Amino acid sequence: MSKKSIRFFNDREVRAVWDEEHSRWWFSATDIVRAINDEDDYIKAGNYWRWLKKKLTTEDIHLVSVTHDFKFQAPDGKQRKADALDAECVQTLAKNYPNNRARAFLEWFTYSDSSIDGQSKKKAYTLIESGLLDSMEPGTVRCLQQIHAYLFGGLYDFAGQIRTKTIWKDGTLFCRAEYLMQNLRLIEAMPEKTFDEIVCKYVEMNVAHPFMEGNGRSTRIWLDLIFKKRLKLCVDWSKIDKKEYLAAMRRSTTDATAIKTLLQGAMTNRIDDREIFMKGIDYSYYYEQEE
Repeated sequence: MSKKSIRFFNDREVRAVWDEEHSRWWFSATDIVRAINDEDDYIKAGNYWRWLKKKLTTEDIHLVSVTHDFKFQAPDGKQRKADALDAECVQTLAKNYPNNRARAFLEWFTYSDSSIDGQSKKKAYTLIESGLLDSMEPGTVRCLQQIHAYLFGGLYDFAGQIRTKTIWKDGTLFCRAEYLMQNLRLIEAMPEKTFDEIVCKYVEMNVAHPFMEGNGRSTRIWLDLIFKKRLKLCVDWSKIDKKEYLAAMRRSTTDATAIKTLLQGAMTNRIDDREIFMKGIDYSYYYEQEE
């Protein structure tokens, strides 16, 4: 199976496939047009792309490589061959777009790989592929620290370290630093034999927020490890809407019903499916993108 990735621009998917032979990502041309035009309709986006490709060709701008054999999942669920652009061609397209709508897309695209999130996301892919997760003890604070250290090592000087400062976000005060270690020991000791118990443990860890940054991305991997070990299940995060997830997590500090419902509807037994976990990383990082 080819390595696949999904990036998100203004909540629009931009899918990519990894080319092992040439060591590069190839991005769906239709997805790029759909993202730039903020187009709901895949057919309209595809038609616009075909028109734009011809237009640029008459201006001696040739974007699509001879490599046309990558497949992307169509709206009907089937895998179909589609035009794909490498990073250089994506930037050329954006710079030669018929209007200035592509400017914000180009800024996002060129920044997305070099940002801390972009670099951390690459580390997350490597972590999934490395097999290191199998050596960790799910449900423990140590396991969560190991995940965080891997994702953010070299990016934050506090990677893997429990915070010693009190923090808050969007008006929410997380566990005070002076009580954090005691609270983390209590969370670690929480039972994790049933679905409800595991979600409650996840919610409490989110409220604790043990790191200065990168809590959500690390804790969602930690949650999947617990599900995999205890229930032989994991979360298909692509089935969980970003806004619904964030709203449910905000409510979970007082009522975990909504997040339990969302997670329950996204559970899968495909725990050995590499694509499920890779796609999970894409969505996990998407949840953290600011609106």
